[in-house]
Amino acid sequence: MNTVVRLMTLIFLLLSGPSGLASEKITIMVGGIEKQIYLPAMLAERLGYLKETGLEIELLSTSAGSSAEREMLSGVAHGVIGFYDRTINLQARGKLVQSVVQFSQAPGEVLLVAKEEAGQIKSPADFRGKTLGVTGLGSATHFLVQYLTAAAGVKSGEFSVVPVGAGDSFISAMTLGRISAGMTTEPTISRLLALEAAEVLVDLRTPGNTEAVLGGVYPGACLYMPSAWVSKHPEKVQKIVTAFVRTLRWIDTHSAREIAEQMPEAYYMGNKEMYVKALEAGKSMFTPQGEMPENGPRTVLRILKEFDKNVREKPINLRNTYTNEFVRAANRPQ
Repeated sequence: MNTVVRLMTLIFLLLSGPSGLASEKITIMVGGIEKQIYLPAMLAERLGYLKETGLEIELLSTSAGSSAEREMLSGVAHGVIGFYDRTINLQARGKLVQSVVQFSQAPGEVLLVAKEEAGQIKSPADFRGKTLGVTGLGSATHFLVQYLTAAAGVKSGEFSVVPVGAGDSFISAMTLGRISAGMTTEPTISRLLALEAAEVLVDLRTPGNTEAVLGGVYPGACLYMPSAWVSKHPEKVQKIVTAFVRTLRWIDTHSAREIAEQMPEAYYMGNKEMYVKALEAGKSMFTPQGEMPENGPRTVLRILKEFDKNVREKPINLRNTYTNEFVRAANRPQ
């Protein structure tokens, strides 16, 4: 009888869902894997670092961070490569997730204005009556647009926001006049500038620019996961984080061209030199070792409180929105 019970238990463990077995596939959603802000995701795979973890890790891409988040909350994915600000927003909604490795210390985003409207729109204060484009409603681009307009004294009801994705869909929305301005990332930024279809209004691609505009370092791209899953599977999380820390070190010690050489050709959008130049301009956004920038969480919380009533009215414990534990272990001399 004991033998039968042991066999039944083994079969149950093998067939169960997220049980913690080494053979379990770990799915990570990326809010647009081709975007340069999320470059460490594909680079870790191309360098073989994810495979070397011994885990079966699957990277899946969606159009925006908000849709990636929904996949995680529904149980389809174990984590999201998206923006750190989501961890605060989710805590305000009663859901605990945390950044386990921080990819960037700046958003890597730019607020562009359509060329035809550049004469009328000189700052976010001129957005009254305009339609603005973001990658997705509830995404980091949406958050930053809301903050910049609020900071300029423009009320939420005085402008419209529409989700237009990134890449071709964003470019089409701007060139066809569906949006007057919009927040997006590379390589979409450089493609629109090369077409002379847009001008830069607010540049958040580097830590220096970000501090000047937002008043502090704004941690952007990261890998965040449900806190309960992190607590239950620390060994797996450590392996994943170590792979991404190795990737960030590789980025820090290699040129934009060397990094670009590792990426899929399709990511160049037919213009490799433009891709390299964009990466050269924004490479400083990436953290050298994956640690959360000091005071970064406080900056993000301050900004979210400016326009998000839910965040403003709920007690937020920033210590529960990120951990440096795994990053520090990955950076410890072996």
